Amino acid sequence: MKSEIKLLNTEVDGLLMENYKWVSDYRNNKDLRESFNELAIKSFEIDFRGWYNKGYWNDKYIPYSFVDEGKVIANASIYKISVVINGKTYNGIQIGTVMTDIHYRGKGLAKQLLWYIMQLYKDSCDFIYLFANASVLDFYPKYGFIRLDESEYSLILKKSSIKRKMDSRLKKLIIEEDLALLENFAKNRYINSMTLDVKHNEALLMFYFTVVFSEAIFYIEDLETIVLMKHEEEILHVFDVISLNQQNIEAVLETIILESTKKVVLHFTPASLIEGMEVITMPDDDDALFVLSDKPLLNGNFKFPITSHC
Repeated sequence: MKSEIKLLNTEVDGLLMENYKWVSDYRNNKDLRESFNELAIKSFEIDFRGWYNKGYWNDKYIPYSFVDEGKVIANASIYKISVVINGKTYNGIQIGTVMTDIHYRGKGLAKQLLWYIMQLYKDSCDFIYLFANASVLDFYPKYGFIRLDESEYSLILKKSSIKRKMDSRLKKLIIEEDLALLENFAKNRYINSMTLDVKHNEALLMFYFTVVFSEAIFYIEDLETIVLMKHEEEILHVFDVISLNQQNIEAVLETIILESTKKVVLHFTPASLIEGMEVITMPDDDDALFVLSDKPLLNGNFKFPITSHC
């Protein structure tokens, strides 16, 4: 990907801005890692320690930060990710964990980090993308990012022939007891959709297993399939379906719906549409997709798996 990008008042190595030092890729530096984690907890209520301590933070996830007196005060991370779009695999760079300590805001620190990342990776990937919340929707278009609206895939059960399967075995998985199973599925998972999916994503998937959805992991023994899901009254949210072989989404849903379930929402792009499924473009200001690319790669209806967000 080629873009006309210039760094603003920065140097590449040993970058200094005022009295702030620039650091990157410090996952093995205990002090900086802990400071990064403290800022992540303050900013997003996300604790990376369990993920790191289990060895899942690898060289695909790289933080770029400003440090003041040994303390991480601003950060923008990247995750190197393989994205499948309409059957073709692209090298993507996803920007995430963009945060600035409340006492250092208004100094342009996040802007400097963003420019640096764009300059560093613009010629070595097919596209750069990120997900932004409502507070920064006007920020990223200034740097060439285009906002794209994702779609919601939902199933109205009364319009479908899917019926609850009463004799299936559904087991809730526990991280401490089922870690080997989770690691195997994360490493060897089958690609759900050729329309849009990610692959070689085990490190990030283990983050969602161990940190985000640790209380929402279920295993369908008959189908040898892991499902991340949550029931909210009459709506069932399916965050991901992970299996080692091609899986029938209808068979999965028959196993996990309840008598009270009236609607199922999929937080990923399914392999194909099924009877009763509705697909609606859903602008989301709290999780808006922005893409930087020389040519349009995404069109029509699609949704990045929520478990691929960094």
